[in-house]
Amino acid sequence: MRVRITECLLLISLCVLRIKADDFQKDDGVIVLSKSDFQKAVDSIQYLLVEFYAPWCGHCKQLAPEYAKAAQELEKEGSSIKLAKVDATEEGELAEQFGVRGYPTLKFFKNGKPLEYGGGRQADTIISWLKKKTGPPAREITSVEDLQLFKSNNTVAIVGYFKDQSSQLAEKFLATAGLIDDHPFAIVTDEKVLADSSVSEDKVVLYKKFDEGEVTFDGDVSEDALKAFVSIQSLPLVVEFNHETATKIFGGDIKSHLLLFLSKKEGHFDAHLDNAKNVAKNFREKVLFVTINTDEEDHVRILEFFGMKKDEVPSMRAIRLEEDMAKYKPQSADLSAENIGKFVGDFVSGELKQHYLSQELPEDWDAKPVKVLVASNFEKVVMDTSKDVLVEFYAPWCGHCKQLAPVYDQLGENFKEKSDVVIAKIDATANELENTKISSFPTITFYPKDKSKVVEYNGERTLEGLTKFVESGGQYGRAEPEPSVSDEEDEDEDKSKEALKDEL
Repeated sequence: MRVRITECLLLISLCVLRIKADDFQKDDGVIVLSKSDFQKAVDSIQYLLVEFYAPWCGHCKQLAPEYAKAAQELEKEGSSIKLAKVDATEEGELAEQFGVRGYPTLKFFKNGKPLEYGGGRQADTIISWLKKKTGPPAREITSVEDLQLFKSNNTVAIVGYFKDQSSQLAEKFLATAGLIDDHPFAIVTDEKVLADSSVSEDKVVLYKKFDEGEVTFDGDVSEDALKAFVSIQSLPLVVEFNHETATKIFGGDIKSHLLLFLSKKEGHFDAHLDNAKNVAKNFREKVLFVTINTDEEDHVRILEFFGMKKDEVPSMRAIRLEEDMAKYKPQSADLSAENIGKFVGDFVSGELKQHYLSQELPEDWDAKPVKVLVASNFEKVVMDTSKDVLVEFYAPWCGHCKQLAPVYDQLGENFKEKSDVVIAKIDATANELENTKISSFPTITFYPKDKSKVVEYNGERTLEGLTKFVESGGQYGRAEPEPSVSDEEDEDEDKSKEALKDEL
């Protein structure tokens, strides 16, 4: 009897906890938490996704309606998964406890244990990720109605039809489903559903509410092939770059991209999008076509990265991510289907010459003690065998570069009477060099007269240290460790072209 009473008490306590899960304050279906009730929510709700946000954050504002929609959809389904939010600007202690360093930060609590959220920021991708983390990798479909509902409820849905669930394709399908969180997977083995779907042999079909509507997998039976199939076919023929698609664009399987710079305000999307789609069909698995709305202030950095100005829009560029972000520029800005097709065709076949950014050479580039270099005069100045040359590769936005500027100007003054020494600088974000790759800013490099070996400076960025580096022929300071810096400074220090790619 004592055992039964204990069991009853345990069941009652669990029920009370679950009832309390519905007693929290809500905003559009999303639970609103603070320090006072946060732990109670984590303890009482088995599956809880928490967004740490800032009211002024633009990305948080973009996420808000999708987050609320996901919460409401899950509530409608009667799901045990709940969504909550915490104002991190008001609840600093909670934000610190869970390592919140940017907004929004999402944490998934499964049975009270926090996990990093790795899903998308649209309602359907949020729901898909959460269901993958709380259930089987592929949902089993047992009726025709259930199959139709599954396809209609998801923008992208992947269905495996198998007469034998132990077949090689079925096994690889389920393994792939466990690897992909962005999209829902379902498996059909029921004979009636198979017959209604006219399935005569095992197959995998991706259904989507855009482009051609559905695509059947016909590649090698492997996880890699299935994963690539889903990654490529789940994207539209032409993808619009935004906060939601950025990760899929840069992190996808296709590393060669055509970027179309267009203005929605000027009607460029209506005028040129169909041309791009028609061409994209011929390069589906080779080149990802991406549109960038240049009206968005957040996209100004992308224009700068390609050395473009707004008066060049509409236009296009090509880029290979795996070749150090190699850029390619068309001879014509014409966005007819014929010209887009020719440009992309030449790009794929390797017939295009890489485009390197270069500023115009200022008339007074050598008027001051610190000489100004651009791509066009770099080789001539640096490779002069009658001179030792010190070059600072900088970025205009880099905080450490700005701090170094007065010291570097004084260094130029100190050596201006030395005819065999040149102190120079180059904006490495606006000038690209074929044989010189810069990984961080500022980078200070010494080119001795004999040009036998290029030496990078790693000493303290002081007038004394830099002077000794030049006077010693690049020996002093070459092996000195970097001075310790704060996390904030270190983040600024490490901004490079690779970091810029991640930011974009």
